[in-house]
Amino acid sequence: MTTAEFLQLPDLASRELAGAVVYANDEFFAGRENLISPGLPTFDPAEFGHKGKVYDGWETRRRREPGHDFAIVRLGVPGIVRGIVVDTAWFTGNFPPFASIDGVALDGYPTEQELLDAPWGPILDRVPLQGDAANAFPVEDGRRWTHVRLNIFPDGGVARFRVHGEARPDPAFLTGTIDLAALENGADVVACSNRFYSSPRNIIAPGRSRHMGEGWENARRRDDGNDYVVVRLVGEGRVEHVEIDTSYFVGNAPGFARLSGISTEAELSDESAWIELIPRTGLLPDCRHRFRVDSDVPVKFVRLDVYPDGGIARLRVNGHLK
Repeated sequence: MTTAEFLQLPDLASRELAGAVVYANDEFFAGRENLISPGLPTFDPAEFGHKGKVYDGWETRRRREPGHDFAIVRLGVPGIVRGIVVDTAWFTGNFPPFASIDGVALDGYPTEQELLDAPWGPILDRVPLQGDAANAFPVEDGRRWTHVRLNIFPDGGVARFRVHGEARPDPAFLTGTIDLAALENGADVVACSNRFYSSPRNIIAPGRSRHMGEGWENARRRDDGNDYVVVRLVGEGRVEHVEIDTSYFVGNAPGFARLSGISTEAELSDESAWIELIPRTGLLPDCRHRFRVDSDVPVKFVRLDVYPDGGIARLRVNGHLK
């Protein structure tokens, strides 16, 4: 998988998916939690604290003994890692020259000591890093991980740590009525007509959106077509009710929406193969719409069409796995 391809996958370590940096052997200059903060790191050349320059990242002290520094991240959603980004933005004379990544899959909620004693396995062998750069590395490994360990050699600063991959949550929690389209349950966006302002993946993110930038917004259409997004569900399932949320889209919500479903990826381009789950229905701005679905036909993909264009905050597709 190329860098461009894996960067399109979700960041399994993101705070937005409930990821956390649960341990670091040293964080003298800058806290470990910054590693998975959303957004780009910031830098103020005039900002200094009692311990030295203030960085928006994780920074350890200069080592005077053998060894190396490391931080452990609990993935927000367990999964298969397809690519790693070790971003050393703003770290120029104090970045680590090398890094490696390990992983482990553990049940439940291991303690700090249990993580330190865990049987870690290699995900990415030791690789060189550039300073003030988003160092990206594809990963060829099909194993499922719950935690990853960032090792830096021997010390230094890292601004952001991104773990892109495919979500593989515990199937024991995918029973009963669940959101079949939730990113945290293993669903993902596979196609989108336009993502000019923001990512369509936002509509299947956890929680409610807090502002317009946390939804999916396309460009204004100047033709006779309409925009759409296709979501691969957690698995094949029967849809019971759907939520189409236009919260915070006030002057730019779609006028109408339609939801359809299909059971196989091979027919995604065949318009006649899709079955209608929600007919073309008018939408209100800044409104959380909820719809019952009467179809008993199981589907693996859903397509949300918006007419002619406009922003969607969230899409929830609630139902049972087949």
